[in-house]
Amino acid sequence: MDKNDKSTKRLSLEGITLEMMVTQLAERMGWEAMGAVVPIRCFTHDPGIKSSLKFLRKTPWARQKVEELYSEQVRPSGSN
Repeated sequence: MDKNDKSTKRLSLEGITLEMMVTQLAERMGWEAMGAVVPIRCFTHDPGIKSSLKFLRKTPWARQKVEELYSEQVRPSGSN
């Protein structure tokens, strides 16, 4: 049932764009903290929304890490 767990997690992000995720994370955590958790160059060297989106759209493993971070930081599961 691993596939089912993955689709359930995916549904929790339905309607939330990658741009919304990156923007909210940057506002809440800051680029430095994001780069510490997800060590990718677009977060650690001259970070910006546009460059981050370009990289994340082409790099599935990095996008997955950002989605996981968003789920943990912005939309914590188990909250009311």
